Amino acid sequence: MSGIAVGLPDGRRLEVPAGSTVLDVAKKIGEGLARAALAGRIDGRLVDLRTPIHTDVAVEIVTNKDPEGGEVIRHSAEHVMAEAVKRLFPSAQVDVGRTDHADKFQYDFLVERPFTPEDLEKIQAEMKRIVKQKSEFTREVVGREQARALFAELGEELKLSRLEDIPEGEPITIFRHGDFTDLCRGPHVQHTGQIGAFQLTEAAGAYWRGDESNPMLQRIYGTAFAKKEELKAHLEAIEEARRRDHRRVGQELELFHLDANVSPGSPFYLPKGMVVFNGLVDFVKSLYPKYGFQEVMGPQVCRSALFQTSGHYDMFKDDMFWMEGDEGEEVGLKPTNCPGHAHLFNMTKRSYRELPLRFAEFSRLHRNERSGTLTGLSRVRSFAQDDAHVFCEPDQVESEIERFFQMLAEVYEALGLDGIRVSVSTRPEEFLGEPADWDRAEASLQAAVERAGYDCGIKEGEAVFYAPKVEVDFDDVLGRKWTLGTIQLDMAMPGRFGLRYIGRDGQEHQPAMLHRAVLGSLERFMALYIEHTAGDFPLWLAPVQATVLPIADRHHEAGRKVVNALLERGIRAEMDDRSEKLNFKIREAELQKIPVMAVIGDQEQADSTVTARRRGDSRRSPEPMAIDAFVDDLAEEIARKRSRVAEGG
Repeated sequence: MSGIAVGLPDGRRLEVPAGSTVLDVAKKIGEGLARAALAGRIDGRLVDLRTPIHTDVAVEIVTNKDPEGGEVIRHSAEHVMAEAVKRLFPSAQVDVGRTDHADKFQYDFLVERPFTPEDLEKIQAEMKRIVKQKSEFTREVVGREQARALFAELGEELKLSRLEDIPEGEPITIFRHGDFTDLCRGPHVQHTGQIGAFQLTEAAGAYWRGDESNPMLQRIYGTAFAKKEELKAHLEAIEEARRRDHRRVGQELELFHLDANVSPGSPFYLPKGMVVFNGLVDFVKSLYPKYGFQEVMGPQVCRSALFQTSGHYDMFKDDMFWMEGDEGEEVGLKPTNCPGHAHLFNMTKRSYRELPLRFAEFSRLHRNERSGTLTGLSRVRSFAQDDAHVFCEPDQVESEIERFFQMLAEVYEALGLDGIRVSVSTRPEEFLGEPADWDRAEASLQAAVERAGYDCGIKEGEAVFYAPKVEVDFDDVLGRKWTLGTIQLDMAMPGRFGLRYIGRDGQEHQPAMLHRAVLGSLERFMALYIEHTAGDFPLWLAPVQATVLPIADRHHEAGRKVVNALLERGIRAEMDDRSEKLNFKIREAELQKIPVMAVIGDQEQADSTVTARRRGDSRRSPEPMAIDAFVDDLAEEIARKRSRVAEGG
C-alpha cells in the first residue's frame, strides 16, 4: 500500500499508509493523544476520527481542550439520548437532532404523548447506563438503497423522508453505537464513555419540519461537557439566562404583553415599554441632523409590482403577508423599506449635487415568520427597524461606511455596549446580480471595515440575496452572540429600479445604494437589551426614573410636591403612597429597577429636603439634600448621560 504525507500542527510530517484514518494518525503521534482524541481536522475541516485519508493533507487531533471537542461531545450525547428514548419508548420514531452543537443538543421524536418531567429523569438515568457501557461509535458509508432498506426495516418513517433530502452524489453516512443507528454526518467520539457530564434540560413540542400543518413532535433538549465543573458552570449560566429572559422581565416590569391567541408574533406595548421603545427611537433620530439623514415614511401596503421590481416577490414572497386589493389585484404588507426608498429616489431627476441622499424610516414592517419560530420580541412578525438607505456616488461609499461606524459608536457607547466584532457576509447560493460585481463589493466592504480600524471577519454565504453585508456582532453579558448594526452594498436594486443621477460630466450614472441599520429590529434589540441589562436600564432610558417614598401618610403632601417638581423638569417620576413600611417600598422599587428613590420623613418634610438613594446603593444613611438641588442634579445627569457621546464628552 502506498504511503501519504500528513502535516501536523507543529510542522512535522508523518508517513502513513493511504487509507489510514485520523485515529490511526493520532495513535502514531502517541497513545495518550489517541485515547484523548474526540475528532480531527483535515485541512481545517472538522471530521470524524474514522475518516480515511487518501492524499497528502494537514491533520489536527481534536481533544476536549478544543472548543470543537465540546461540540463533538454534545453531538454524541444527542445520539445517546436517542438510544435511551428508543429503549424506554420502543415505538418512538426518531427525526433529527441539531446542526449547531455549540452549547446544547436536541432530538425530535414522534411519540404517542408528550414527555413529562418524570420521563426526562428516566431517560437521563438510561443515558448514564449507556455511557458506562462505553459503547463504540462506528461509521459506515452506504448507498441510498442500502440506507432506505435499513431504515424501512427499523420502521423509521421520518428517517426515510430525511434520506430524500440528501442530494444525489453526496455520501450517505450511518453511525451506530449500542443498539442505536442513525443517518448522520458526524463526527462522534470514539465511545460513549468519552461523553463526560450531561443534563437533560427540557422538553417541548415542535412541528415536523417546522410546518404547523405537519404532526407535532416532541423535542428534548440537553447539554453535555467533558467535565462536571464545566456542566455546572453552564447550567448556572442557563439559570441566569432564565432570570434575565426578556419575556419574564418584560412582564415583571410591565413593558409589553404577548398573546398568541390574539396576534401571534405581534407585541402589545404597555406604557412603560413605550417609554423604552420611544427612547431608543428618539435617541437615534436625534443623531439624524448630525449624520445627514432625512426622515421619510412610506405606505404599509403596496402593489405586488413594487416587490416584483425589487426582487422580493421572487426571493421573499413566502415570508410576506399578501391580500387582495382593488379588482382582485395582489397587494402585500412591506417587509422592508428599501423598495419604497428606491421609489422615492426615482420621484424626480437627481443630480450628483444631491448625493449622498440619505432616507431614514422607523415605520412598522411585517414578515410572515413561521409560528414555530416566534420567540417573544426576538423573533416577531410585526416590528420596527432603524432603517435607512443611502444613495451616493460609487466613490462616496467608503466615506459613508466610515460615517456609519461613527454613528454606531455613538449609539453603542450611550447604551453601554462594547466589545463589538465586525464581519463581511458574502454571496449566498441564490443571489441577484453578477458574481464579479459581488466579488468587487465584498472586497470593497472588507477594505472599508479595515480602514475603520476593525479586524474583518468573513461569514461565507451568509449575505441576503441582494447585497453583501457588514455585520456588527456583540456578545451580551451571558456570552451570547447577537448581530446588531448592519450596512449592505446593494448589488441589484439600483439597476432593477433604473436609478440614475446626472453626474459631473453631464451624463446619467447609476448610484450606489447602501442599506444601513444601527440597532436593527427594535423588537429584537429590546429583547437583547432587556436581557443584557436584566431590565436595569440607564437612567436616561428607564421607564420610571425616580420614585418618591413617603415614610408615613402624613408625608404624602410633601411627596407630591417633589413628584411635581420632577415632572416639571421632564423627569419620569411617581410616588409610592401605599401604607407599607419603608423597607418594603425600597425593595419594591429595587425589583422594579427604578434608578433613584427619594425618601421623605419628618426631618425631610421640615427641612424641604429628600434623602436620595440609588438603586443598588449599600449606604444605610445617604445625606439629605435640598429638593431643588436634587431635581437640578437629576435633570442635568439625565441630559448629560444622553448627550455626552454626541457632544464628544
